Parts: sequence; structure tokens; C-alpha cells
Amino acid sequence: MKSAVAPASLASPLAQPVHDDARTRDRVARALHEHGPQSAGALSVTFGLTPTAVRRHLDALIAAGLVSEVAERKVRGQLRGRGRPARLFALTDVGRSSFGHAYDGIAVAALNYLKDTDGDAAVAGFARQRVEVVEERYAAALAQTPADRRPAELADILSADGYAASSQQAGTGVQVCQHHCPIAHVAADFPQLCEAETEMFGRLLGTHVQRLATIAHGDGICTTHIPLAKPSPEQLSSPTTSGEVTA
Repeated sequence: MKSAVAPASLASPLAQPVHDDARTRDRVARALHEHGPQSAGALSVTFGLTPTAVRRHLDALIAAGLVSEVAERKVRGQLRGRGRPARLFALTDVGRSSFGHAYDGIAVAALNYLKDTDGDAAVAGFARQRVEVVEERYAAALAQTPADRRPAELADILSADGYAASSQQAGTGVQVCQHHCPIAHVAADFPQLCEAETEMFGRLLGTHVQRLATIAHGDGICTTHIPLAKPSPEQLSSPTTSGEVTA
């Protein structure tokens, strides 16, 4: 009697193509990492794929925030032919961070020096200063957003900055989840960076917030809980960047 169970190679006909796609996209990203911005045509020659196939992989990498289109830079002394400049693709900051680099080590060394020289207060001061420029930009983006919509809008802004964030209802509040943290390795040694960010969220949202989990401490995602409450007149006003929590 024939077995009713299909062989592993036939049980999931889509598994192999999906795996191959992921592997090819990794190779495309690695080529951009090692050789800098390239056109879809150049990548198609490198990997023996059609330009259409390469573009499909590039579109997926762009959607993931790992790659972006960049302007072609003129090289001094090099003559370019007629026609429009080539469309080039390059890794974003998020894409580059996925390959690892020495920046984290330098940052940790610098902060350790600051701590040894001037103490923990100096590190905390640096962390607060670091978020000032970010907070000013975020506050401007949230200025016209009603208080009850700010968590979702904040998640969108964070995603645009490479944090892959989302928001969802959770019991008596809303949770903003960040699925990626570009400074996780540094924040693991210096939690002041996470604390400054949490304080910033409170000021932007006009209420007390609670950080439930962080990638830096080994959790899968950074989760911030925002309680739902009837907003006060101050909370309905524009977010503040003065450093004071409005609730």
C-alpha cells in the first residue's frame, strides 16, 4: 500500500524556491556591501540572472529597508556616455549593519572612557544629548497628530528610521514594538541609551510610558507600553521637546 505521506522533497514545493530566493538576495546584498553601489544590469551579469529577476530581488531588499536607490556619482576625469544616468542601488545603514562592523566596539570603548573619566552621570548626559536632535524631528512630525493616534504614528516614524516598529492594542494600553535596534550591542553595556529613548517616548506621547523589554537585554523585541487614559488638555497639545513630561 502506498504511503499517504509525501516525500520531504515534495511535501512543500514552495520551500525550495523561497530558500533559493533568500540565498540569492543575501548574495546580492553582499555584492553591494563588498563592491559599493551597482546597477541592476551589472548585478545581472555578476549572478547570471535576467535584469528582471535581479530587480525582483532588489525590490524585496528595498521593501525590507536594506537597499535604496542612489544617484550616480560623477568620477573626476571619467567621461560618461549620453543618456540618463544609470540607476544604482546601495545598502542602507540598516543593510550595512547586518554585516557587522567595528563601530560598536569603538562606541563601547568611547563610552567606557567617558564613564571612567567623568562617571555614569556623563554617560547619561551623552545619552540624553543623543536623543535631542531625534526628538526635535519626531515632535515636528507628531505635532498635528491627535494623542490617541500618536503611538501608531510614532511606530511609523521609527520604522522609517530603520527600527521596524509596529503598534498594537494590549489590555489597558498600546504597545509600540521595535523589531530591530541599530545600537543594541552598545546599549547592552550602557542601558542609559535605552533609558533616554524611553524618556523621549514619554515626552513625545505626553504620558508616562513603561519599557517592558529590550533587544539590548536579550529580548526578541523592544516593547514600550503606553497606558490608555482620558487625555488631558496638555496631552492633546503638541508634543514637547523641552524635556518635561506633560502628564
